[in-house]
Amino acid sequence: MQQEHLPFKSTGFFSSLICDYLDEKPELKSFYNRFPSIENFKDQIKEKRLSVQVNSRKVLVDALKKQYANIDISELTSQNIESLISENTFTITTGHQLNLFTGPLYFLYKIVSTINLSNELKEHYPRFNFVPVYWMATEDHDFEEINYFNFKGKKFQWSSEAKGAVGELSTDGLDQVLELFSQDLGNSRNAQDLKILFENAYLKHNNLADATQFLANELFKDYGLVIIDANDADLKRLFIPYFEKELLNQVSYNKVLASNDALVNIDDSYKIQVNPREINLFYLSEGLRERIVFEDDTYKVLNTNISWNKSEILKHLDEVPERFSPNVIMRPLYQEVILPNLCYIGGGGELAYWMQLKSYFEAVDVPFPSLLLRNSVLIKTEKQAKKLQKLNISNEDIFLKRNSFINKKVREISNIDLNFDLQKEHLKSQFEELFMLAELTDESFLGAVKAQENKQLKGLEKLEKRLLKAQKKALSDQVSRMTELQNELFPNGSLQERNTNFSEFYLEYGNQLIPKLIQTLKPLKGEFSILTF
Repeated sequence: MQQEHLPFKSTGFFSSLICDYLDEKPELKSFYNRFPSIENFKDQIKEKRLSVQVNSRKVLVDALKKQYANIDISELTSQNIESLISENTFTITTGHQLNLFTGPLYFLYKIVSTINLSNELKEHYPRFNFVPVYWMATEDHDFEEINYFNFKGKKFQWSSEAKGAVGELSTDGLDQVLELFSQDLGNSRNAQDLKILFENAYLKHNNLADATQFLANELFKDYGLVIIDANDADLKRLFIPYFEKELLNQVSYNKVLASNDALVNIDDSYKIQVNPREINLFYLSEGLRERIVFEDDTYKVLNTNISWNKSEILKHLDEVPERFSPNVIMRPLYQEVILPNLCYIGGGGELAYWMQLKSYFEAVDVPFPSLLLRNSVLIKTEKQAKKLQKLNISNEDIFLKRNSFINKKVREISNIDLNFDLQKEHLKSQFEELFMLAELTDESFLGAVKAQENKQLKGLEKLEKRLLKAQKKALSDQVSRMTELQNELFPNGSLQERNTNFSEFYLEYGNQLIPKLIQTLKPLKGEFSILTF
């Protein structure tokens, strides 16, 4: 397998905020704790070790054992769960929605990054244990974002009535998805394995949380991955003090708003990912997930008749904490309270909203984790790699936006010079003489000379574009082959990892796909990986 790398910045697919973070821009230092270098984890361990209570570890281990009671667990995963009781054990965590059949490829890359960082830390800090954790977003409600996956250009979608938290959704109807999917898979050994995996996950489990836990465990149990469903009464009981602060003081609202303003003041190109509400909690019950609001001295659940006064809601919280659910603003805090976590691994958008939360964590006195951008990968088949080489298309070329890509390659392969830069420079030098002449004779002519220069430069640019268009037509066969290849690698003009499902590559590489990724990806390297299988 061939490995190549590009800086994240040069791909053109990562925001200015994330690129500046990777460059450790000094102005951003107050928005994160420690940059994720292997050396910085020493102090991260010290800080987190002091904040984790023994009782919290026991509650966590007991909860995980219950969640794994009916699942085939590997020895390594079992050891990792047991080790969490020790003050020398820490977690490395990633989180993801319950996408159907894992959704886009980057689900795999998140978890592989988490496993590999845990292993790298163990090598560097052998006195401690590091457990890779996948946090299932079972309390989410965005069904339209998770009810499909893409396979070979087709969208396989699950139609269902979705209400409440997605983890509780019945898996009814997924037999129809499997039937359609099977028709496109074929009958190879790898195709049969995929069918069995889908069937065992979704047709033999009653809800989406259990199905996703089974699927992720099947894919990664050999690497000791621990999967957690935080929609758990005992785990939420640990978070009651922070639920109370949110209900009574709205700490997150004020702190996150201030952080958002501070980020935009650094650079107005930074995109704010999430905006806080005055209360960042939902209320959960069967088929229900609605916001909690405070109006007219009363706590209310929107779109229901449920309401409480202050003492009533605090009593209700103490009795049934599982009914209270943190939204996107509070979920990271919940994670860091119940896990002995050192680092959160996520995509660019996730890290951007985590950076909005640093001052909130400080206000409630919870250590802020290191933030690591997950591995990103472009997988090329050997056949695609050979085509790219034959067409003289570099890795840098293939990441260009469509028009820039075509224009660059047409200029390179054309037998005539399509670049008028030389003519433009010659024209500008001629007009410099005219400007000097105007200054010596009548300065009022300067505006007219400038207008004429602009007119002639625009004329050259127009001729250049017409010539380029003509050459595109003349070289249409080559342009078609190049754009077809780019379309294969960047479906719908997006990164492959944000579109394609893992099954497309599993069909080709089978049970060697994940081991190859584990062997190859280096989470602290900080580069975009291009792999030729």
